[in-house]
Amino acid sequence: MTPQLFAASSSTSGFFQALPVLPPQYTAVESLPQESRPRFKSNTEASDDKAISRILELYLPSNATAVTKHAHHLARLSLNPAVLVHATDAETNHPVLRSLTTFGEENKNDPLWTTSGWQKLKEIGFQEGIVAVAYDKTHTTFNRRIHQFVDNHIWSSTGTMTGCPQSMTDGAATLLSKRLEDSDGDQPGRGKVFEEAYHRLTSRDPAIGWTSGQWMTERTGGSDVSGTETVAHRLKQQELDQEAREGRDVDSVGMPLGPWIIDGFKWFSSATDSEMSVLLARTSKGGLSAFYIPMRRRVGHKNPSVNILNEEAPPRSELNGVRIQRLKNKLGTKSLPTAELELKGARGWLIGTEGKGVKEISAILNITRLSTAAGSAANWARGLAICRAYSKVRKVRGGLLQDNPAHLTWMAEETTKYWAGAHFAFLGVAMQGALEQDWDKMVGNTKAAKLIPQDKTIVSTLLRLLLPVMKAQISVASVHGLRQCMECLGGVGYCENNEDGGLMNIAKIYRDNLVNPIWEGTVSVMAEDVVRVLTDKRLGNGDTLVNVFTPWIRGVLGRYSTAFDAEVMILEERLQALLDLVRGASKEELLYRGREILEHIEAVVSGAVVIFDAWANPDPVARVIAVRWVNAKALRPQVLQTSREWREQVSTDKSIFLGTSNTNAPTQPKL
Repeated sequence: MTPQLFAASSSTSGFFQALPVLPPQYTAVESLPQESRPRFKSNTEASDDKAISRILELYLPSNATAVTKHAHHLARLSLNPAVLVHATDAETNHPVLRSLTTFGEENKNDPLWTTSGWQKLKEIGFQEGIVAVAYDKTHTTFNRRIHQFVDNHIWSSTGTMTGCPQSMTDGAATLLSKRLEDSDGDQPGRGKVFEEAYHRLTSRDPAIGWTSGQWMTERTGGSDVSGTETVAHRLKQQELDQEAREGRDVDSVGMPLGPWIIDGFKWFSSATDSEMSVLLARTSKGGLSAFYIPMRRRVGHKNPSVNILNEEAPPRSELNGVRIQRLKNKLGTKSLPTAELELKGARGWLIGTEGKGVKEISAILNITRLSTAAGSAANWARGLAICRAYSKVRKVRGGLLQDNPAHLTWMAEETTKYWAGAHFAFLGVAMQGALEQDWDKMVGNTKAAKLIPQDKTIVSTLLRLLLPVMKAQISVASVHGLRQCMECLGGVGYCENNEDGGLMNIAKIYRDNLVNPIWEGTVSVMAEDVVRVLTDKRLGNGDTLVNVFTPWIRGVLGRYSTAFDAEVMILEERLQALLDLVRGASKEELLYRGREILEHIEAVVSGAVVIFDAWANPDPVARVIAVRWVNAKALRPQVLQTSREWREQVSTDKSIFLGTSNTNAPTQPKL
């Protein structure tokens, strides 16, 4: 018998893995060419990310095509090679600090360098209105926050960490919007400065648009701002006059600098390349106050230099009493310039009332914590999208992963967790929008009308309770979920894949996402915030859990008729366990059990929302996901009983993970 000859492979011959192709995350059928539309019955069927499509159907009226068309556009822009090259540039060429000039003087002009890719991604963010759409008050018939956060959900992984300055910009815009009607008081000109800053923060024009920093963290305190050592004092009139004579009285865009001087040291400053910031500082009256400062100020009254066209050059400017000490060397978020800052003579404006700074910045923290929760779900979504694409082309032992029962069961479980996290996060987004807009105009006309309360006081109280839970639980769950996504790709998932536009770089997404359980407060800090709400007698007629949360959740659970009897019973048991835990417990014991409280609230609320979604928009796969999620969160976990043979279960798993049609899935009972 002639021995079989084998051809050796080489770097350019032999087996090559087919490159996975990521489809657009969201598809609006009305935005497809006319000939392609008959293939799909709905936007959800046409979309790769079924969860985000169902979220749009739940919280938006059917005629909100401005939102769906924009999401359709962003889903394609996010995969455009001409855009992905900027993302790869930002990820591979990190910010650099040039603290000294050629001859050793302090560089007050341009010490921080960021890559052109980073700058271009920020420009695209402005143009696409990633922040601005939430503040476009010409739209009143749909939830602008849902529009904004769905856009970010689709864009953020491609936009790398530009989502960080965008979320802080959003928070700063929300804060300033609450102060636009304030009188100037003893700070003449403050109103116009705030109006100008708000206009720039909410602009879609990169030429004038601003992002904002947020400088709270110091060496002594971490997440505890009570350790703040930055101080502010009010300049006397003669000092203001002297500053004006020396040409240090306006910021880089010609607006007057504030009458406060701020000195101190900030240990963390994300988005250090922003044009303004909000910070906390102590004043002589005691307590902490909130301040607005522009990042740059003009130097001198006039710049005599001319450019090559013999035209007067723009006015010279320098950092506004800010010295960038050093850049942080972080595990992830490497495209984002995070720095230690020394403030010496920074001019700023007091926001609100002196000594009430912590209350003022709560408006920012609410937005940034919501952004952290939703951003975690967005990272998770990209990881699962890569897994789906990979599973469709990867061959193992002669077959595709998409046909491997063990693989499908595993990925279906991970997809179920993601659905629950995404629905939980967007419940918070929808509630934030309900606070800012008219309920009758933008909730009453949607399927979520029986989910979102009409009373803004109830919505506000629920958000106070739920936001820290969302931030803590979804952030942690997404870390675990993205680790599973890395494992799905094997060794490829562990590599920094910046080729092919970086679309396969789950490792990068994982590293970036690791900050979310820490940024804006760790899980323990979130637990403390929840306990603070539960014990605050000023909220919920003295008992938020009993008087606000429980009636709301039972009202939602009571909507389902007999469609989810077993699941409602599981959630009721979990709710009762929460009530029993909190009833009569001291604050010290509640703090001790803080993480347990977070888990109870997450299980009850996320379970209620995934059931509500399956009830409001009946679908066999959505029903299976809701049932599986709720049973997984039962206090007495049991194997979900089914009379179906395991091969039929695999068919359902495939539908959950890959979004394929499944004629064998259990049908939705009549409601």
